[in-house]
Amino acid sequence: MVFNSDSLILSAKSLGFSRLGVVALDADDSLREEMARFKGWLTAGYGGDMGYLARHQELRANPKTLFKRPAGVCRAIVVTMDYLPATAHPNWRDEDSSALKQPDRAVISVYAQGRDYHKILRRRLTALARLLSEQAGHAGQAEHTYQFRACVDSAPVLEIALAQRCGLGWRGKHTLLLNREQGSMFFLGVLLTDMPISEIYCEPALPESPDGHCGTCRQCMSACPTQAFVTPYQLDARRCISYLTIEHSGTIPVPLRGLMGNRVYGCDDCQQVCPWNRFARVASVQDFEVRNGLDQALLVELFSWSETEFTRRHQGSVILRIGYLQWLRNIAIAMGNSLARPDCPPPLRQELLAALGTRADSESEMLREHIHWAIAQARVQA
Repeated sequence: MVFNSDSLILSAKSLGFSRLGVVALDADDSLREEMARFKGWLTAGYGGDMGYLARHQELRANPKTLFKRPAGVCRAIVVTMDYLPATAHPNWRDEDSSALKQPDRAVISVYAQGRDYHKILRRRLTALARLLSEQAGHAGQAEHTYQFRACVDSAPVLEIALAQRCGLGWRGKHTLLLNREQGSMFFLGVLLTDMPISEIYCEPALPESPDGHCGTCRQCMSACPTQAFVTPYQLDARRCISYLTIEHSGTIPVPLRGLMGNRVYGCDDCQQVCPWNRFARVASVQDFEVRNGLDQALLVELFSWSETEFTRRHQGSVILRIGYLQWLRNIAIAMGNSLARPDCPPPLRQELLAALGTRADSESEMLREHIHWAIAQARVQA
């Protein structure tokens, strides 16, 4: 092949990817060790309602089976894309933490404040595949049609395991991929191909320790509001606020509601305290800039949105996937937690109660239950 690593890396960076690695998946490579851990995690019930994770395990073990045609070789091109908004305060970790202390605020995970990353990464991975195909044609390989498959949380692929093998980082104790150049504030994408690209295309990086570089640090685990980490590197999703506000569509267990604070979509606490995230990079892709003022959102304002407004404002956003009722449920819990706070000013207390009252007779039994719980928190504080 005539391809060279510099060309591949430059192509990737021209599309907004920050780092890149390539790993060969040989015929006998079934990612057994990672699959064993994954199956143990599922067996323990830590996946909660995410039944889709248990499906297609044979595909996770052998990614080449994701191709439409039999493939003799399989390469995984793994990319990262930074998502910290360019408008983020230089001390964004402190700024985000301060929002959790303000009873009128609605806190939304940083990654969800811009456009849907699934679409952004998939579109750019497809563009990278097109560039590689063109390069193959120029190298006299036009007669061979190579297969590509872009994977962004859309296929049963062990992204973090593949990224580790590319030298793109290590799995932190908070279970996310970390590296010394970006922290963990980036998205991962995988482009599978049967194009015989050499592993020398891996972007040069400092050698990574097999055990990572977290050392004795446990700040991410200690910071978790719901204590969702069973052990280092193992998360019980059923207690995770990101899972509860996004993946779980039903009634949220009462003991966990008070621990959710004013977080209405996702949770960044374990990333905010991670020392490595002082190296988090600002996104080079404008799609991740904050939309609809979600970095300064107010609970009462968000709760007042009609379903039409919710759909319009979140068009192109990952938030749209949870649906209107779940959105209101999450905000209702946050409002209840604000009402329970001794530092909630009386005018805000009245405003919150009035807003909750407008939906107290909702046709949704699930939403009504959470609203009535929220209203009751004012009496608890009184």
